[in-house]
Amino acid sequence: MSITKKATALAVGLGLVALPALTACGSSDDGGDGGGGGSRTVTLVSHNSWAVSKDVLAAFEKQSGYKVRVLKDGDAGQAVNKAILTKDNPQGDVFFGVDNTLLSRALDNGLFQSYEAKGSDKVAPEFRVDQDKHRVTPVDTGDVCVNYDKAYFSEHGLTPPTSFDDLVKPAYKDLLVTENASTSSPGLGFLLGTAAEYGDDGWEGYWKKLKANGVKVVDGWEQAYNEEFSGSAGGKKAKGDRPLVVSYASSPPAEVIYADPRPSTAPTGVVEGTCFRQVEYAGLLSNARNAAGGKALIDFLLSDTFQKDMPLNMFVYPVREGAQVPKEFTEYGPAAKNPETMEPAKIAAHRDDWVKSWTSLVLR
Repeated sequence: MSITKKATALAVGLGLVALPALTACGSSDDGGDGGGGGSRTVTLVSHNSWAVSKDVLAAFEKQSGYKVRVLKDGDAGQAVNKAILTKDNPQGDVFFGVDNTLLSRALDNGLFQSYEAKGSDKVAPEFRVDQDKHRVTPVDTGDVCVNYDKAYFSEHGLTPPTSFDDLVKPAYKDLLVTENASTSSPGLGFLLGTAAEYGDDGWEGYWKKLKANGVKVVDGWEQAYNEEFSGSAGGKKAKGDRPLVVSYASSPPAEVIYADPRPSTAPTGVVEGTCFRQVEYAGLLSNARNAAGGKALIDFLLSDTFQKDMPLNMFVYPVREGAQVPKEFTEYGPAAKNPETMEPAKIAAHRDDWVKSWTSLVLR
């Protein structure tokens, strides 16, 4: 899809297009030793939205003596599945980007080996999981929420929705676009949010109402936000006509930061009553060829330097206590005050069945 430079920057910030690799991809170093015994190259495998400031990465490479190579492997679900399939001969040493919606799948398949990262004691307690084995390290958090196009609602004299319940009202018929829960991380997050809100016995009834009210489902975030949503930089170019989209609480700050000129207020808003909290983790891959380098890289991801650099590169919130959040986040897209949450064990027990039922109910 051809989009403007501004829209491309927005897309990168929100995780929908692949950035050029920060260094060459691959698991072998320049000496061709495959990253094994004593290799000074460490390979990070991640989803497409991985990003870090060049000077911050360079400082880590200089201090640690390791050269970082990045292998971007599609969206989060695709990257996790591929990592599981290749776990006996992994593509890299560290995997970043498995979130709480898919964590059990990775752990149950033995994707990671144990490592307690330096600085783990600085992570807010609510983000810590797997404390007995330390197979994953929390890195960031964010909220999947419905976003709305402020201009549309103003022009139509319509009050934006404030909750899940509002989305099924006739006033919002044919206005919402969401992502496929079986192929998209935010789509799955939105499904889990409805399950948390309405319970095991109520979420399917809610989706029947949502379907009857004209919800549109597309494969992924890029299509939903940049092609279907009327309020995004990409959406405007593509003439999207849906003023409600499942995205992130950090999408409005991205719209402001990448706008030229920068507006005084965000053109989009967040329906706080629809938010679901996601947490992303990193782990040392089982059979990693450079475990020492992988441990150093995970320590870096949890360092104060990386945690402060991360928000304006990947538009997520740090998990390290005391890490400063940019003023743009607090001004244009503060984290949801009371997001829906769900215990990883419950997600593990029900996720696959919920997705199967959702697919049958909504897509057929």
